[in-house]
Amino acid sequence: MRTSILKSLKPDIIVEMLGMAVAFENWKKVMETADILYQCVQRIYEERQYHKAMELPIPHVNLERPLVYYFGLSHLMCGMAHQNLGAYEQARDCIYKYAELGWMEDLEGEGLLVVDEFRFLAKTNLYAVDILSGNIELLEEYVAFLQDNLEEILPGLNTILQAALMYHLDVADILHTFAEQIDEFESYEDAENISYYYSYCFHLALYYRKYDRLREAVGLTVQAMHIANQLGNDCNFKRCTALFESLRESATAEQISEYRKVLMQCLDEYETGSHTF
Repeated sequence: MRTSILKSLKPDIIVEMLGMAVAFENWKKVMETADILYQCVQRIYEERQYHKAMELPIPHVNLERPLVYYFGLSHLMCGMAHQNLGAYEQARDCIYKYAELGWMEDLEGEGLLVVDEFRFLAKTNLYAVDILSGNIELLEEYVAFLQDNLEEILPGLNTILQAALMYHLDVADILHTFAEQIDEFESYEDAENISYYYSYCFHLALYYRKYDRLREAVGLTVQAMHIANQLGNDCNFKRCTALFESLRESATAEQISEYRKVLMQCLDEYETGSHTF
């Protein structure tokens, strides 16, 4: 991308664009936007280093966070996109890039904290990629890691359920281990955790369907539908609808009534203009 274009871009605006692309699970757009963010902050960093070397005043760029954050985020988002597309080697390469951001000069205070945060994220995300790649012998170690880092349990269980579906694993004991924390998932209010909770419900429904716990699968599917509608994610809503229909014969009258209620809520929102399809 031309320097003149890069100079006109604002990193924090690009971060907002990344968030929207992730919300709609447009992984190609996530990778494209993450690359633009990387190029943008790379230009800023190189310009700063040039002015420093020439003993010129450092150009001021209005940023909400330390510059190192944007480097880390660009690699993190690109890795997330590759992981969701099943390209685990490419995801691993991205993880290595934000695992150690200490190469940047003039890191201090908040910048050093950001480096540590990305180092931790790299550790947890490398577990996820390795397990999804088929290294299921890491599961026991990963469970111990989650027990020491409770804030990672929800995304961690998503990884474990996906691996269970991919590699035909029985993870009932792991779910039991985190039963107390699982009871708290529904109370989460921030958008990121709500999104993770949708994924947890949906994948657990698939897992229960596989093991013939069909009524539980139906209940989780309806719960996932509620969340998908709350998030305005029509693609996920359609997935839930398809899953419910595959389980309809096992649904109770109460579950069917709840399912119809969610559908009518969507129709009401469409007719009032508060939701668009």
